[in-house]
Amino acid sequence: MLTVETHATSHIGRVRKGNEDNYLLLNISEAKTWMSSQEADEFVIESQKFEIDENGIVLAVSDGMGGALAGEVASKMAVETVSQRFIDEEDTDITIPAENANHSLISKLYGATVYANHLIHHQGRTDPQFQGMGATFTGIGITPEAVDLIQVGDSRAYLVRSGQIYQVTKDQSLVQQLIDAGQIQPEEAETHTLKNVILQALGAQNEIYPVSARLYPQRNDVLLLCSDGLSNKVGGSDMQRIICENFSQLQIAAAELVKEANERGGEDNITLILVKLTGDALPEPNEEKIKLELLNLGNIHDTAEETDTAEIF
Repeated sequence: MLTVETHATSHIGRVRKGNEDNYLLLNISEAKTWMSSQEADEFVIESQKFEIDENGIVLAVSDGMGGALAGEVASKMAVETVSQRFIDEEDTDITIPAENANHSLISKLYGATVYANHLIHHQGRTDPQFQGMGATFTGIGITPEAVDLIQVGDSRAYLVRSGQIYQVTKDQSLVQQLIDAGQIQPEEAETHTLKNVILQALGAQNEIYPVSARLYPQRNDVLLLCSDGLSNKVGGSDMQRIICENFSQLQIAAAELVKEANERGGEDNITLILVKLTGDALPEPNEEKIKLELLNLGNIHDTAEETDTAEIF
């Protein structure tokens, strides 16, 4: 049996007047969802425990962008649309090619993400108050077979294994592109004038090219999904320390991560999901290098094509 423990929260931070982030917890078999409540004044951590069956679960973080309420609308549309595409599966037009039969959950998540982009883009083009809105979307689908990741934008996923932390997504941002091209050093990215420019987001373009990859989990792995309100303020080594110090009480780790980001300025909204995987179905941790398997799901939709793989940092 594979058991997944989750702790999710979204905090407005110390500067913003509203929260444009959202998270999603989706139990597919029970058609049950949990999403962040942007109206809540108090700091709330949503904790859930799932016994994973063949249908699996979906967890995601979305960071909205745009003037006025546009960012809030975009991120809310992102998580709600993805959730509904799974719950109302009989209404979906997602067809899974035979070669992707072993990747059913991530194939559906890929298709739902592309559809969310279509809806958000259409809303932004037809309603002037939402013009230019967009949202990042970083999610994982967990089944007994694997943990599959999908990413649009610069919200991140990290893996904590055997006391070490690894970034398992690559920011789809201009500064990351400059780093890859050798034009700037990684340490320059934090203060670069274009650090907030991302290369794709749900709703920003007519077509998107999500990156999807597969990770094979080990016992007691912890995954962290977060918006850049956390990752811009708390480095990997501090994330690792906070998570490892509170490994048996991850709800405390979630609260400490938000507290740390706020103490360092809290200029942005802070959203995260901590995910612990346990159970006899998982192998014991080993010293082998962590690998991500690129999933080429581009033949599901005409608007998709193969992209560069996500990388371990």
